[in-house]
Amino acid sequence: MNIEEFRQYCINKKGVTEEFPFDEKTLVFKVMGKMFALSGLERIPSQANLKCNPEKAMVLREAYDGTIIPGYHMSKVHWNTLFIEELPPKLVLELIDHSYDLVVSKFTKKLKKELDSLS
Repeated sequence: MNIEEFRQYCINKKGVTEEFPFDEKTLVFKVMGKMFALSGLERIPSQANLKCNPEKAMVLREAYDGTIIPGYHMSKVHWNTLFIEELPPKLVLELIDHSYDLVVSKFTKKLKKELDSLS
């Protein structure tokens, strides 16, 4: 999977926006204003940070040693950095969904209702 495919999958999820809050090289994806993914656009090989359940993060890091690592410049407990071109595309999509779902699961009832109302 390349960075444009990663971007397209993220941006097509409900309630997602993309922005550059840190600099012009770091693309951040937010669902209803809450960050669930980011990518350094100039990093080679392509990398992305995704939120992850801490237990699952440890299992993934062991199973994909060197291609899934603790989150670069992020909480090492809750974020993983993925070398997206070196991983099976299906796995990357599943981990994007996992990150998105983790963030949405922490929403207030009001924010969940607002997200649900989007088409």
